[in-house]
Amino acid sequence: MLRYVGFLVEIGLTVYCLIDCIQTDQYRVRNLAKSMWVLLIVLVPVIGAVAWLVAGRPEREPRLHAPWPSTQTAGFPEYERPRASADVDREFLAAMRESDEKHEQMLRDWERSLREREARLGDDVSAPDQDPQAPPQR
Repeated sequence: MLRYVGFLVEIGLTVYCLIDCIQTDQYRVRNLAKSMWVLLIVLVPVIGAVAWLVAGRPEREPRLHAPWPSTQTAGFPEYERPRASADVDREFLAAMRESDEKHEQMLRDWERSLREREARLGDDVSAPDQDPQAPPQR
């Protein structure tokens, strides 16, 4: 059993390096062409595999501590975004409250205007003796 451990390690290392080399983008491979690395790993199993790990494999890029890979290219996820100061947050919230109040006042004015218009229309309908061509009285 102990006799086969070295052979299994050699096969495992060769298979790992071969798969890693094949899946690597050809423009990121260092020092040799990708096809040359595949041949080297297959023809000289242990030395080729170690050479791939040391000299051919692309250098690692710094990783973001994000749970999914899409944030690495899309920018900061919300929890990694630099926090603004509390003053800016208070100013923002005050501006939002003011905007909401203006919006509510505008809706109240519009609603009042609609009620007045409905009241005028109701008065016009109840007075049929007026000329239909005449403009409504205000």
